[in-house]
Amino acid sequence: MKRTTLAAIALAVTAGLGLTGCAGAAGPAEPKAAEGKTRLTVSVWNYEGTPEFKALFDGYEAANPNVDIEPVDILADDYPQKVTTMLAGGDTTDVLTMKNVIDYSRYANNGQLQEINGVVDKVGKDKLAGLDAFDMDGKYFAAPYRQDFWLLYYNKDLFKAAGVDDPKDLTWDQYTALAKKLTTTGADGKKVYGTYHHIWRSVVEAISAAQNGKDQTSGDYGYFEDQYNTALDLQKSGATLDYGTAKSQKTSYRTMFETGQTAMMPMGTWYIAGILQAKKDGKTNVNWGLAPMPQKNDDGKVTTFGSPTAFAVNKNAVHSDEAKKFIEWAAGEEGAKAISKIGVVPALQDDAVKDAYFKLDGMPTDDLSKKAFTPDATALEMPVSDKSAATDKVLNQEHDLIMVGEKSVTDGIAEMGKRVKSEVLGQ
Repeated sequence: MKRTTLAAIALAVTAGLGLTGCAGAAGPAEPKAAEGKTRLTVSVWNYEGTPEFKALFDGYEAANPNVDIEPVDILADDYPQKVTTMLAGGDTTDVLTMKNVIDYSRYANNGQLQEINGVVDKVGKDKLAGLDAFDMDGKYFAAPYRQDFWLLYYNKDLFKAAGVDDPKDLTWDQYTALAKKLTTTGADGKKVYGTYHHIWRSVVEAISAAQNGKDQTSGDYGYFEDQYNTALDLQKSGATLDYGTAKSQKTSYRTMFETGQTAMMPMGTWYIAGILQAKKDGKTNVNWGLAPMPQKNDDGKVTTFGSPTAFAVNKNAVHSDEAKKFIEWAAGEEGAKAISKIGVVPALQDDAVKDAYFKLDGMPTDDLSKKAFTPDATALEMPVSDKSAATDKVLNQEHDLIMVGEKSVTDGIAEMGKRVKSEVLGQ
């Protein structure tokens, strides 16, 4: 397996632009696959630090020895913009990894992806969690291979030291009180926070939308108020690292949890693979567990939010048939087995997959952790719409201002609604 960096793509695009208008001119030579093999290119982010890609690619190559997969590696933070630029420039990468549904919606609506209804039908529509996010009026332009959702990570040793029970069936009010109780400062001056909320707006807004049954593209955001008040109360009390510090210092949520700087942390299931690997590598000794996300109501139902990750076929793919074959394998049973082995939650979900998941070395096996893995409802992190990307931009900007105290919750929410209605919805 070879690896293509974005620098190589930039060189190829630049060379191609320089030849525009030169009839019959040949573009830059592409890397060749081994003799007799198909060279399948797949866009990825942070290849070395995202083990699911290697697991899938190695597994597919082993099952299909006539194929060489070449990852097109892009920096994680740059990924959406770089793929957008690549597609606008006519890039021919075969398979495109859809990091989020917002970008998927834009690419599909722009006609930059191939329809793959046949692939989805072969895998089985009823088997793929998160598939609805890719339904564009009955057409599918990507198929999910993993389905993440949010739950609560917690440090069992810190709970035990504080003499409190594990975080079972918490409401947000109970969670806030618990976070304050678990916040301590040692004799050495080192502070341990009761919880850590990362800077992503979803920590406040997506969970609020999910638990209130609301649509984040509607332009009406009064339902955000309680969740913002909770987040700001935790910050003001010192029970979580303040937003401004976390953002300016580019705080790593992994570092916060793996070094014991926080007792709790709402986060997605994708982190399970990371913490299992960190434990295996001896980089952390945190004694961890999982619990359901805190809830708005105490009715015993668990509602959370999540987002699928998918593969799509580039409209300009060089090897369209092989790309579709790869996606069918990755989204199907064999792909699910490959990523389950490293702690990644597959989109193909059944009891056998879940049972195998909790047999992984290092996974917590207590009843609370298993309950966390089976929420009653998982809402989409952001609705699929041609308005999603523009709405997300506005909500992110206003989220920053609320969390750093430049706007009150009331004023910030009002401005969100005003801007989305005027700038995005045209009202």
